[in-house]
Amino acid sequence: MIDHAHDLDALREATDRLLGATQKLDDAAFAAPSRLPGWSRGHVVAHLSRNADALVNVLRDRPMYADSETRDRDIERGAPRPSAEQLADLADSAARLMEAASVPADWSRTVTLRNGVTDSASRIPFRRRVEVELHHVDLGIGYELEDLPDEFAGREIAFLAERFAGHPDVVATELTADDGRSWSTGGGAGGATAVVRGTATELLGWLCGRRDGSALTVGGGTLPVLPPL
Repeated sequence: MIDHAHDLDALREATDRLLGATQKLDDAAFAAPSRLPGWSRGHVVAHLSRNADALVNVLRDRPMYADSETRDRDIERGAPRPSAEQLADLADSAARLMEAASVPADWSRTVTLRNGVTDSASRIPFRRRVEVELHHVDLGIGYELEDLPDEFAGREIAFLAERFAGHPDVVATELTADDGRSWSTGGGAGGATAVVRGTATELLGWLCGRRDGSALTVGGGTLPVLPPL
């Protein structure tokens, strides 16, 4: 069962880590490349700020973004701003989201996200936490997949395994972490079941496109090719 109150507390902690780390960045650091192809660190932070505002819209039952073009344009416009402006925006937008989440509401209701995707409102805090945690890693400023809380890594593996379950381009895949946790995904492409083993960190890195899977071991064939997120 999803505990949105717990997830809001965890989101607050993840956001504090991010804000503390980014305070050290100057204009040159923001202009430098991130680990995401074609994006500077400024792009990543601008995206996080606008994502927070977009989730405020979702919680208030408004469209998440006006449209994809506006979303992309806002990120491009925000990316080259001075570090002080970026940092203030990141903190202020995060505060607006937490304020919106503090309003009494029906957390069991269904909300609409980007591209018509629907979900329970109770999943919004965890979805935002995913953005904060993974993009913190993408900044390349010392926070790595290995630093992610273990509880978060397990939940995100489960979330992504569910996302790829039954996907027509992914063979049936059994995921097993070194600590014994296991998940199933794929299954829509036919063929033999792939058995993929490794640390939770490496499994997550592969599923979310941050690692190439070379540290994983595969039984029953080759490492499945995953579609982009």
